[in-house]
Parts: sequence; C-alpha cells; structure tokens
Amino acid sequence: MDGRTVTMIDYGASNIRSAQKALEAVVATVELTSDPEVVLRATKLVLPGVGAFGAGMKALREPGLDSAVTTAVANDIPLLGICLGMQFLFEESDEMGRHEGLGLVPGHVTRFDLAEKGGLDGPYKVPHMGWNQIEHDQSHPLLTGVPSGSHAYFVHSYFCVPAREEDTVAITQYGRPFTSIVSRGNVHGIQFHPEKSQKRGLQLIRNYMDMQ
Repeated sequence: MDGRTVTMIDYGASNIRSAQKALEAVVATVELTSDPEVVLRATKLVLPGVGAFGAGMKALREPGLDSAVTTAVANDIPLLGICLGMQFLFEESDEMGRHEGLGLVPGHVTRFDLAEKGGLDGPYKVPHMGWNQIEHDQSHPLLTGVPSGSHAYFVHSYFCVPAREEDTVAITQYGRPFTSIVSRGNVHGIQFHPEKSQKRGLQLIRNYMDMQ
C-alpha cells in the first residue's frame, strides 16, 4: 500500500463500500465525495456504479457531479469508471429508453441480445454473471502484470460499444465479443468488478494509480 490519495465519486451507488475497500488495499487514502468542488480538486478519480443507467446519471446530474467530472477530465485528471461507471463514460445507453451519458468516450451502451444463442434458457443467460476471461494484447499499462486470459468477475446485462476500435483495451467473450476494458486518453473503464476479482482486480487498480 502506498501513500497516494484517490477521490471516489459518491452519488449513492450501492457498491461504494466494496469498491472503497479494494482501493484502500492499494492506496493509503480514499476520499469519498459528493461535492463537485472536491471532484475538481482531485488528482485521480474513480467512478463506481451498479444499477440502472438512467437513474445513475440522474443521481450524478442533480448535484452537478456530471459537469464536474467532464471538467476534471478536460483538465487532464485521470478517471476510472467501474462497472456501471464505465458505461457512464459513453455517449448514451438504450437501457429502459434512451439516456445520455458523460460523452467522454464515443459510442453507446446496449443490452446483450443472445436469443439466437439460447437466450434466457440457453447457455448465455442475461445478466452475464460470474467469472470470465479478459483477452488483450499486453500493450496497455492498465494491464501490466495481468496476463491475457485472466479471469474477472462480471455482473451486467448491458455492454459498451466504442465507436473507435482503438479505444478497446480488452475484450471478453459471452455469446459474442464485447469490450470489457476501455481507454481513451486519461479516461479508462472496467466493466467487471475489480474488488471481486481477487489479485488481478487489485493489480488493475494498482496499475491505474501508477499511470501518469
């Protein structure tokens, strides 16, 4: 554990404490905040999340956290989105209607459509839940020390579709390949739960903290 500080955005997400514990295993101080001014002063940001896209974005917008995040990113502050927090990074989601995201990564979020592969009664059930592999070319610093084929823990019904292929850092196979890690400049996202993914998840968090 090192002496650095990371600021975690608290907008009422139910998994905030488990994500906080994972960060505390790597860094000395995790600053929880729902104050946009604190977000603007951060040196590194983490945006966690579980639940529905529209409700989560509404919770971010009401106190002005959405504009604080986009301003911080424009000022070169690194941002890591986790699970639903990764989905927020995109332009929009079609979960229960159309909802605008933060627009930090071009692309959209959509639901797994696996009916042709068995659907709810077949081998590819929705939500995608449990351990699965992440595949990558070993080139991105976020994945240093995390071999391609490592397992991570997923719980999600919707997945991200980047508009630019180069923004995809890792993919996972679930009836089809989907983006499980995204990176664009100082904005990064992890679809799985690093706090539930044992040493590989902690290594990803450590790598994020080490990135300049």
